[in-house]
Amino acid sequence: MVVPVVFFGVFFAYPVAAIVERGLHVDGAWEFGRILDVLGQSDIRHVLWFTVWQAVASTALTLLIALPGAYVFARFEFPGKQVLRAVVTVPFVLPTVVVGTAFLALLGNGGLLDELWGVRLDTTVWAILLAHVFFNYAVVVRTVGGLWAQLDPRQEEAARMLGASRFAAWRTVTLPALGPAVAAAALMVFLFTFTSFGVVQILGGPGFSTLEVEIYRQTAQIFDLSTAAVLTIVQFVAVGMILAVHAWTVRRRESALRLVDAAHTARRPRGAGQWALLCGVLVSVALLIVLPLGVLVERSLDAPGGYGFAYYRALTSADGGTFLVPPINAIGNSLEYALAATAIALLIGGLAAAALTRRAGRLVRGFDALLMLPLGVSAVTVGFGFLITLDEPPLDLRASWILVPLAQALVGVPFVVRTMLPVLRAVDGRLREAAAVLGASPLRAWREVDLPMVRRALLIAAGFAFAVSLGEFGATVFIARPDNPTLPVAVARLLGRAGDLNYGQAMALSTVLMVVCAVSLLLLERMRPAKAATGEF
Repeated sequence: MVVPVVFFGVFFAYPVAAIVERGLHVDGAWEFGRILDVLGQSDIRHVLWFTVWQAVASTALTLLIALPGAYVFARFEFPGKQVLRAVVTVPFVLPTVVVGTAFLALLGNGGLLDELWGVRLDTTVWAILLAHVFFNYAVVVRTVGGLWAQLDPRQEEAARMLGASRFAAWRTVTLPALGPAVAAAALMVFLFTFTSFGVVQILGGPGFSTLEVEIYRQTAQIFDLSTAAVLTIVQFVAVGMILAVHAWTVRRRESALRLVDAAHTARRPRGAGQWALLCGVLVSVALLIVLPLGVLVERSLDAPGGYGFAYYRALTSADGGTFLVPPINAIGNSLEYALAATAIALLIGGLAAAALTRRAGRLVRGFDALLMLPLGVSAVTVGFGFLITLDEPPLDLRASWILVPLAQALVGVPFVVRTMLPVLRAVDGRLREAAAVLGASPLRAWREVDLPMVRRALLIAAGFAFAVSLGEFGATVFIARPDNPTLPVAVARLLGRAGDLNYGQAMALSTVLMVVCAVSLLLLERMRPAKAATGEF
């Protein structure tokens, strides 16, 4: 556990604490009164209100749209189910910049709906909410659907035989068992939308800001570290509370799972009602997920001289002036950074998961919660903290290429831990003990006993770490060098400049990034064991 603790202490806790210290420790004294001053500003109160409001609305809308999908994936068996599962998961690992770009191409000024029917969401609020549903649909489908598939339908059938109506049987038998999973999914969706950055940055414009966007604005544009520090503290406290409640719901869900039959219950739809539900879910997936991705591809091909690959060819030139190098270099940079970040995330996450498997207690549960913090704490703060803390020997890394992979690995580690932990806990400890009795060292015992059993989970963890590292934006936007931009940073910079060429190149780079993420997810689904097909991430 020492290595993961040191890693998170140096590359997460230290940069965040440094930002807070610089913002609130002025002239040798702490100015905690600054917290009340900042929170008393009307524009900051508006940011706080919009952050909470849009997170609540996004969570409710996501549950409303995704819960039928969770039921379909859990209970129905139909052709193409595995491919469709990968399709609905693609948005979750897409960079938020790409998601915002896709909905901008669909719903924005001059977007597809504007061109075809004159439909334009001028307020942008609906665009933000729909983009969040697009992004978090898979969270509900996999979290709730994973448990739903493990519930024995005979319990509900028994209630109906005793005279309960279909709804009453579902309300009294199935819903209580699903409650912890629904709560866990809702909390995770709320966490991701509460800390939303790329989507709101692109779709919200100057009139709509979440805490994360405002921290970026105060840090990078206004240079008001004091206000940024206060907002970081507010977000940190809120995220800590959300994660504490989420951990409680997960423990409740684990207790419920021990009481039910985990046998698979999926079968072909029967009756007009079930077929109608399946068709409705397929239509919603097509409109909400496939259509925005398709529009992204269409816009990348819609050049002034007609459909073609003009925007893709333009990526090979630096004549536009947006970058010091051709934009296509961002592809190679992103792949190199993501591979390095994946290696770091596997090392740190694997060690952390192994430590959590072999130990118990409140301290370990606290460490488990700490590993999740990078998913919710401001990535903007972490990125800027890297710049102001990692600037002196022996950690003078500001000019080093490793800085970007380190920031990306912070986001990848939680996915590695969440993927590896259930598998490691399933390994019979007596096998390790037998290996030790036979003279095997701890390293050899791990190589001979644990590794063969967790190899597939390790590959899946690597795939998720690679995908999320590839799309990390909040921290990378601060530390990626102008001559080595990553794909998300390049997309954001192109969208920030006027002109059809810049817009088309942004769509082309977003399409490339989308394809890489989609291929990664399809490979992950093929590696996933059939018995885990309905499980979580």
